[in-house]
Amino acid sequence: MRDLVNNIGTVLAISPAVLAATVTGAALDLRGFNSAVLVVNTGAIVGAGAFTVKLQESDTDVPGDFTDVAAADLHGAYPTSLAADSVVKVGYRGFKRYLRAVITKNSGTSIAAGAVLVKGDAVARPVA
Repeated sequence: MRDLVNNIGTVLAISPAVLAATVTGAALDLRGFNSAVLVVNTGAIVGAGAFTVKLQESDTDVPGDFTDVAAADLHGAYPTSLAADSVVKVGYRGFKRYLRAVITKNSGTSIAAGAVLVKGDAVARPVA
């Protein structure tokens, strides 16, 4: 049996921090992988904050080229609002090369949150 650690790649999508505004992550390259899951973890919410998360896709790493991933290209769905002290995972089944995460502040003061993109089905193994 193969171990998981040598078969997946992980990249920081959004640095863990107390977020008081909308944050857009960097373009993350899926080259060499055939699947991906965005994992978002949260901590405390201050001021009855309402924050949402979405995944965007593009064929290029140019910021203006990204569009929201259609619901049909997601495995699972993001909650209507992130809850405190939770973990959310949603898979991507689209065919674009680049992904990025966006955490949007809709109301309230702040949320402690971060996100990691787990890339799976590596073309070359072991994954460094």
